[in-house]
Amino acid sequence: MSKILLLVTSTLLLHTSCDGQTPFAPVSSANPWKDDYRAVARMESYRAWGTYNVHDPSCKKLGDYYYMYSTDAIFAENRREAKEKGVPLGYIQVRRSQDLVRWEFLGWAFPVIPDEAVQWVHRHADGKGATNIWAPYVVQHGDTYRLYFCVSAFGRKTSYIGLAEASSPEGPWTQKGCVVKTNNSSPMNAIDPSIAVDATSGRWWMHYGSFFGGLYCVELDPATGLTAKPDDHGHLVARRASYRVDNLEAPEVIYHPALKKYFLFYSYDPLMTTYNVRVARSDSPEGPFFDFFGRDVSDTTNNFPILTAPYRFDGHPGWAGTGHCSVIRRENGDFFMLHQARLSPHNVMMTLHVRQLLFTPDGWPVASPERYAGATPRRFGKADLAGEWELLRIVEPARERALEAGQVLWGEGALKKNECNQSFHAVLAESGEVEGMGAWSFSAENQTLTLTMGEETIENIFVLAGHDWEREQETVLLCGLDKRGRSLWGKRIK
Repeated sequence: MSKILLLVTSTLLLHTSCDGQTPFAPVSSANPWKDDYRAVARMESYRAWGTYNVHDPSCKKLGDYYYMYSTDAIFAENRREAKEKGVPLGYIQVRRSQDLVRWEFLGWAFPVIPDEAVQWVHRHADGKGATNIWAPYVVQHGDTYRLYFCVSAFGRKTSYIGLAEASSPEGPWTQKGCVVKTNNSSPMNAIDPSIAVDATSGRWWMHYGSFFGGLYCVELDPATGLTAKPDDHGHLVARRASYRVDNLEAPEVIYHPALKKYFLFYSYDPLMTTYNVRVARSDSPEGPFFDFFGRDVSDTTNNFPILTAPYRFDGHPGWAGTGHCSVIRRENGDFFMLHQARLSPHNVMMTLHVRQLLFTPDGWPVASPERYAGATPRRFGKADLAGEWELLRIVEPARERALEAGQVLWGEGALKKNECNQSFHAVLAESGEVEGMGAWSFSAENQTLTLTMGEETIENIFVLAGHDWEREQETVLLCGLDKRGRSLWGKRIK
C-alpha cells in the first residue's frame, strides 16, 4: 500500500466526544430506498420512480422545492405498454423534493417532441433519431422559468437545442424556438446545454457539446434566452485528443462566491460503464478553464481532478456510469452534486446520486464518498476516528476500449476487470498507529486527520458525518484529493 497523509478540515457542529463523553460509533439506520427497483419498473408504476430512471439530471431550487429535470431514459421501457396505459414517454421527466432525499415524480414536461426539432434532425440524419428529448437544463429569469433541451440522432452531430418557457416550474411550457442547431458538417454537436450567468456583468453563457469536437460556449441574450448573435455557435472550451473514442460531454458551470471562481464540471468516457466526472475552473464563466495542474482544458490532454468514477464498497455490487452531474448551492452555502449512476453488474438501472461537495483550501471541489441521506452535521474528536476504516481511491479507468461515437459497443455494457475502483481496509488504533501500515494523528481544533501509510502524502481531506448506504448505518466519512488530482474516499465501519 502507498502512504497516505490525510488532513481533514471541516466546519461541522459540536459533537459530544469533543467534551470528553462517549466516542461516536456507527449507528444502524435504514436506507431511504432500495437500489434495485425492478419491483416498480413497469410503466404504470411511474409515480414510484422517485430516484429511479434518472439520466442527465438538472436541478435548481425554485420556490419551496428543488426541481429536477432529466432525460427520459427508462429501464425496462415498453412503449407499447406505455401507450396502452396512457403513459407519455420521451418528453423530459420532472421531479421535486424539499430535502434532496425524498423525490416526488411529477410526470413529463412536454406532450410531444417539438416539431421543428424533429424536422431538423430527420432532414439531416436520413430520417433517423428524434425519438426522445435529452439533457434538459432549467434556469430562472425573473418570473419566468426557462427549460433548455436537446433533440438528436445518436452517433451523429445532427442535433437541436431548443428553449421552452413557463410561469411555473411545473409548466405548462411554451416553445420559444431554436438556440443552437448542428449537422454533420458542423465542428461541434448541439447537445447537453448548461447556462452560466456572470456574477458581475449579468451576461449569460450557454455551454454545450460532446465527443464530437468538444465543449463550446456561446453568449445568450438574457431578454430572450436565445443566442446574442443569430446563428452563433460560440467558442471552444474543452476537448480531448481522440474525440471519436475519448468521450467528453455534459458541461455544468457553477459560481463559487467565496472563491470568486467558476467551476466547469464535465464527464469523460462511456455513460454506461466508466463514466466519470472531472472539473476545471476559471475567473470567467466563458473560460478559459484550467485544471488541477494549471493546464487549459481546451488542449488535448486528459485533465484532472477526477471526482467520481465506477466504485464498489464492501457489501454491494457497485456502481458504474457515475457522471453527467448537476451542481447546486443551498441557502446555507453548502454545495451538492447530483448525478446519475448505474447499478452493477448489468448497469441498466439508473438511480439518482446526491453527494455533498466540499472545497479544499486550494479551491478544488471533492465529493462525499456516500450519497446524501440528510445526516445531521457534527464536529468530531480524535476518539471518534479510532476504529476500522474502508478506504477507496477514485482514479481514471485503467484500460481503453474500442468505442463507437464515444460509447461502448453493443453487448459491452458491463464493467470489465480493473474498471471499478475497489476498497481496502485500514485500522486507526487509539495509540496513533495505522495497524501494519503507519501512523495517524488528529487535531480536534482544526478537525485535521493525518494518516501515514507508505510514502504518499494527501492533505486537506474532509471529515463529515454521513450515511453508509452499504452497511445501513450513520458513520464518519472522509474525502479529499491527492497530489495527482485523484480522489480519496473513506468511511469508518467499526
